[in-house]
Amino acid sequence: MDSWMNLLSVPEHFSSPLLQLAAQDPSIELVSCPSGTGQIMSALKEDQIDLAIALTEALTAGIVHKKAEYKIVGTYVTSPLNWAVAVGKESKYQTLADLKGEKIGISRIGRSVWGNWSKSFFGGTRSDPEREDRLSINSFPRRCRICSGMALQQGWVDADGQVEPIQFEVLDTFKNLRDGVNSGQAAAFMWEHFTTKSYLSELRFISHVPTPWASWMIVASSKTLSSTTQKDHLSSFLQDLTKSVEDFDSESSRRDKSKEFVMKQFGYPEVDVVSWLEGVSYPKDGVDKVERNTLQLTLETLEQAGVLEPPADGQAWYLEDFVDTSVAQLV
Repeated sequence: MDSWMNLLSVPEHFSSPLLQLAAQDPSIELVSCPSGTGQIMSALKEDQIDLAIALTEALTAGIVHKKAEYKIVGTYVTSPLNWAVAVGKESKYQTLADLKGEKIGISRIGRSVWGNWSKSFFGGTRSDPEREDRLSINSFPRRCRICSGMALQQGWVDADGQVEPIQFEVLDTFKNLRDGVNSGQAAAFMWEHFTTKSYLSELRFISHVPTPWASWMIVASSKTLSSTTQKDHLSSFLQDLTKSVEDFDSESSRRDKSKEFVMKQFGYPEVDVVSWLEGVSYPKDGVDKVERNTLQLTLETLEQAGVLEPPADGQAWYLEDFVDTSVAQLV
């Protein structure tokens, strides 16, 4: 059977139920995006894909900014993502406060805030003026001073309440980020805790910043949603993914089969896999559900961070604009 859809995802331990399903279902062409959500957002914009699983805040902001034509059709991971703030092994930085005024390493710049660096704290200051094509004022939303909960918590704002400018160093890959904080190119970078934990021989964690919402959602392109046949396939896929998630997430599988899969697939030590499994949660009532509270919290937080402008005339966000309710349930 030929594949009916291509699906982009990040090759991390969260993807385990999806990987298990794709291995059994030839109708799914799974496309790995090692550069993360930024890479997925670029593919969405270029209309290259049918489905994607990516970070909630990126997908939500992308709909508001009309960066691509897609809608949310489900929730994949309901627990927060735990971002580690990593510095070089022998660097001088010990706390978040030490990073004020320092260069922050990021993997890539898109036309909005995606992935690991949307959790960071930044303004619009370039660390290298020569890299105009890579980090220009046009790379940021209209309000060029944007920040996240970490900046707000640290109080890194000026007298007007605007986040103070932070310099960035674009280092492209995870390896370059690790090398960069040890060479002095950047003071710190942010990456998912367990992915980074394997490299503590060359890094140190000085803090963690969890997102306050369900971390991963599922989206479908407008092209997929405009086809009755494709929508039928999509509904079947969501049912199959629900079964795969339920199997992976069962108490018995967590103790044995799921633990062994993650260890073999990603090379993590048993103690890390057990710790991750204790903290991660997947949907209990099907992946085709999207919680209103999750969307509302994400939108309000991105507003506070300056990533999104509030709706005009003080209106509330209309959550049905974000979810295709002919496929998913907004609950």
